[in-house]
Amino acid sequence: MIDFLYRSLLIGIGATAIFDLWGLFLKHVFGLPGANWGPVGRWFYHLARGTVYHEDIAKARPFASERAVGWIGHYAVGVLFAAVLLALVPVHWRQEPTLMPALLVGLVTVGAGWFLLQPGMGAGIAASRRPNANQIRALNIAGHVVFGLGLYASALLIR
Repeated sequence: MIDFLYRSLLIGIGATAIFDLWGLFLKHVFGLPGANWGPVGRWFYHLARGTVYHEDIAKARPFASERAVGWIGHYAVGVLFAAVLLALVPVHWRQEPTLMPALLVGLVTVGAGWFLLQPGMGAGIAASRRPNANQIRALNIAGHVVFGLGLYASALLIR
């Protein structure tokens, strides 16, 4: 169990950091807006108090340290997704990681954003309420593929 938790933590943090580096690349090379973890922190705060869905998270009651809670939540979810990966693959995958399971988990995790986080923050299913919904969806898919690659790379580093 300790090995499982250790690997979940390291693989999840590593994959999430790679995801964040991808975001910085997109911001600095293509001028795309960077991630704003403040609204996500606000959503986590209200989620812990029983409110999952908001019409508009910007209109929800703010609180101190939203950005910090957003960052912590972002990395905690990355660790959770790594734990899901480790729970689904055979035990020998820990010593001999292969790309496909990590990539599949990375791709499937886009669903958490599309069907829970985005609707929960008022953006609609798969950002359907946003004027640039298709761009957001494409960036979500690309980012979660990068997250999957990060799961694989992190697993390789700690095997």
